[in-house]
Amino acid sequence: MATKANGTATPPRRWIVMGVSGTGKSEIGSRLAARLGVEFVEGDADHSPANIAKMAAGIPLNDEDRHGWLLLLQARIGKAADEGRGLVLSCSALKRRYRDILRGGDPNLAFVHLAGDRELIAARMLARRGHFMPMTLLDSQFRDLESLQDDERGIRVDIRLPSEAIIEQLMQSFQND
Repeated sequence: MATKANGTATPPRRWIVMGVSGTGKSEIGSRLAARLGVEFVEGDADHSPANIAKMAAGIPLNDEDRHGWLLLLQARIGKAADEGRGLVLSCSALKRRYRDILRGGDPNLAFVHLAGDRELIAARMLARRGHFMPMTLLDSQFRDLESLQDDERGIRVDIRLPSEAIIEQLMQSFQND
């Protein structure tokens, strides 16, 4: 169990690091998991070959394409919750209904929304190599993005900050949660 600044124990939490492609979900998620001492799961690794092929061809996934993938991630989250384990999982989680499916695995699931402007994210996407998501899908991701709502547990973080500053901001936020 983690300990808050006031010395009280807190149960391990399950976190989703979310945002459009190119925001740094994998980097921030893996760093956060390491800092918390919990498992990191790369959500993209669970996409079906058909979904990956579709995205690689520049075709946005629809809700039906994502449904099975989201249920698989929900099961991972639920297993961690049932076992009392913390978990950090990267997943775009662009729409509220997707986040609702993920919360089916743990009603206390929390979200880290990595947010930034289109120009910065586009530059990051152009600089990375070996990822199946083409730049051409960025606009469709921004169209689908629904920000966290007031009744959703989570935090929005500006990706212009250096990675370590983001992790420090998250750790401070978690101590107050």
